Amino acid sequence: MITILMGSKSDVEVAKKACSILKDFEIPFEVRVAPAHRTPELVENIVKNSKSKVFIAIAGLAAHLPGVVASMTTKPVIAVPVESKMDGLDALLSSVQMPPGIPVACVGIDRGENAAILAVQMLSTSDENLSKKLAEFREKQKEKVISDDSEVSKMF
Repeated sequence: MITILMGSKSDVEVAKKACSILKDFEIPFEVRVAPAHRTPELVENIVKNSKSKVFIAIAGLAAHLPGVVASMTTKPVIAVPVESKMDGLDALLSSVQMPPGIPVACVGIDRGENAAILAVQMLSTSDENLSKKLAEFREKQKEKVISDDSEVSKMF
């Protein structure tokens, strides 16, 4: 199980990218709106009562949500910074510059799909079936690139 927390409903398009990957891998998940500043009690309630093994926290601007979630659990937290006022650099820097002792993993700006793949990788370390699915996923990516290369090389 994976919990995806969004700082606001406006982050839903980034969450959809993650959900698509998790569905492909048949990993159960929930998606919640729980901003760290406006509803800290809700964030705490979700995190403390979750059966999830990994959290994905999607947030823009100051992007405190990933760090707040990480402060409430010892489970892995993956930050997804969202493009906002400073093209997402504000959220990216807030996510990667966590103080010592409470780390969060961080993927690129708006890269919900990479957060989901990273979560799958984390879960696959103790799940042989998931590890096989991940290897198949990587092989399909490789085959797509080879196909694209062949198609493009014939264009010129």
